[in-house]
Amino acid sequence: MNVEVEKKTLSEEKYGRVESVIRWLVVVVFVGWIFVWIMTPTNTYQQKWKHRLQEKTESVFGAQGARLLVYTCPILFIAALGCVYVHIVKKGKGSNMEKSRKKHEVSIWKRLVLVRGPLGIVSVTELAFLSMFIVLLLWSFSIYLHNGFAKITHKLAAEQGVKLWEKRLASAAVKLGLVGNICLAFLFFPVVRSSSVLPLLGLTQESCIKYHIWLGHIAMTLFTAHGILFIIYWALTHQLSKMLEWKRIGISNVSGEVSLVAGLLMWIAAIPRIRRKAFEVFFYTHYLYILFIVFFIFHVGFSYACTMLPAFYLFLVDRYLRFLQSRYQVPLISARVLPCKTLQLNFSKTHGLTYSPTSIMFINIPSISKLQWHPFTITSNSNLEPEVLSVVIKSEGTWSQKLYQMLSTPSAIDHLSVSVEGPYGPASTNYLRYDTLVMVSGGSGITPFISNIRELMYLNTAFICRTPKVILICAFKNSSYLSMLDLILPNSGTPFDISNMQLQIEAYITRKEEHELESQTHLQDIRFKPKATDAPISAILGPNSWLWLCAIISSSFIIFLVLIGIITRYIIFPVEYNSNKIFSQSLGSFLSMLAICVSITMAASVAVVWNKKHNDIEAKQIQNLEGSSSEVNVNGGDKEVESLPHQFLVQATKVHFDVRPDLRRMLMEVEGTRVGVFVSGPKKMKQEVAAICSSGLAENLHFESYSFSW
Repeated sequence: MNVEVEKKTLSEEKYGRVESVIRWLVVVVFVGWIFVWIMTPTNTYQQKWKHRLQEKTESVFGAQGARLLVYTCPILFIAALGCVYVHIVKKGKGSNMEKSRKKHEVSIWKRLVLVRGPLGIVSVTELAFLSMFIVLLLWSFSIYLHNGFAKITHKLAAEQGVKLWEKRLASAAVKLGLVGNICLAFLFFPVVRSSSVLPLLGLTQESCIKYHIWLGHIAMTLFTAHGILFIIYWALTHQLSKMLEWKRIGISNVSGEVSLVAGLLMWIAAIPRIRRKAFEVFFYTHYLYILFIVFFIFHVGFSYACTMLPAFYLFLVDRYLRFLQSRYQVPLISARVLPCKTLQLNFSKTHGLTYSPTSIMFINIPSISKLQWHPFTITSNSNLEPEVLSVVIKSEGTWSQKLYQMLSTPSAIDHLSVSVEGPYGPASTNYLRYDTLVMVSGGSGITPFISNIRELMYLNTAFICRTPKVILICAFKNSSYLSMLDLILPNSGTPFDISNMQLQIEAYITRKEEHELESQTHLQDIRFKPKATDAPISAILGPNSWLWLCAIISSSFIIFLVLIGIITRYIIFPVEYNSNKIFSQSLGSFLSMLAICVSITMAASVAVVWNKKHNDIEAKQIQNLEGSSSEVNVNGGDKEVESLPHQFLVQATKVHFDVRPDLRRMLMEVEGTRVGVFVSGPKKMKQEVAAICSSGLAENLHFESYSFSW
């Protein structure tokens, strides 16, 4: 026994040391990368450093060599290190479970400073980094503008037949575009679903969507001003014909205009009112990012586009892996139709597929829409339910309403073709550090908390460690939503123990009702017959997916550099040396973009095919063991009413009718030195809870929010 404890301790120390080394190495590289951005607008970089780097790299990688070295390589190196870091965190989370529970760092940097306003709920850290980013933009614009104006003289303006202020207007337009490119360099980091960079900062992709929105607003404001100022300049100088100019060498105006129009359409469709009321318009319009990026590269040339390449490169890797995963049909075992117009879909999955609580999965049903993908919270637990993955879908939008109508009709179909992407979720969870967990939800916002509670059930059953007390405060419109509480319990075939859990459920029905609860408890279960070609949901890159992702990022970039070297040496240089002409910038950009696509396709395809063999073997083993999915109770519909877990759940639940929860009073009364307050629901509810936690009246409350606003 002592030997096992000693091995466990050594394992924890080893994981801890490696994680610390990776974090410090990432900090050093990232600070260096930011320093490059700070120095980029200065004459020191433009006239000295840049030329020296170009002299050393141009002969091998062409004009883009220097920018690849200083802008792209550091971030891809961080991404590769991040993959190793997440792999270590996932492998060591079991041994570090108790240590995570004891560890508690409450910093002033995590406290909220803004609760309401255009930025939403913002912490001190977020506000500090946003302020520093704005300072970086102002610094860059002022230095660019100062150095640009210094080169513009009356003589130069007169030689070009324009006035001095008109020439400066054109210069300012250029500088706005250069500053906008800084936003573009960061824009794609938050939308990489399998990001290895965000976990290094303790962030999840869902929580970073607001950063993508901030960056998009700033970038499009700068790019729009950039385009408008140039149109004004051309109109003043009678050069509007330049709007139709596509130069063989240099800036292409037509491609810039196409890129700007595509960006404006996305920007308009992303207005909150349009996004909520016409989600399909927002969804389809956002595919214009392809035109936006392609024509942006044609506009400035691939060499300069390397400044924004790293984030987009990681996005392309992630997007291609998602494409490969979405090609497979997955077996939908069963569905559960709840009286509150909510569905629970149950899929078959491989044992090797694991995911954290609050993970999400994107679902596509071709019979409804071949293009639309919608994210849903996973309510099952990969440890308690190794063969089943469940999601809950509330019938609200057009897509979900069609699905609900399809499954709730008496003549329900016996098979439904479904494709998935994911799951995606945090590398680790932090709720074990708290003494008490208060989970506040509104309507279908309860779904992420179902996965949290099931994870605590697993910890009680497997690790027998002390878990925090859980207070679930859920507000529903009517009593039909109470059926969602039944989803807290896993299926009846899963061994779990909740007798030691401290669970308190306060359910509030906000609308006055006269009918009885019993009339709302009827559930409809639907069984499906999966096709032989359907394969259980599995990790596209296998159980060691993060190490495979590291290999894909590294190998694809090496292949890309080799292809760039070949293109430079055997295509571009011969044309320039033999004909004494500069190689077409548009053709060079096209070849470089093609090289990126080829390198990512090659590396990712090999990794997926290699892991598919392992997944196919595991899928066959599951089919042989199960014989038929109908033998497994995945709905819990056959659960005995008098079972101990059900009795425990009923005893822990208190229902309040025709009243809203007094959140301020309830949160203030929660005892414990470390209380984690998690909220998932409408915007007003989040703001109210955030205001209470940030009021300073209770120092033990620490706010956490689950944001699933797409």
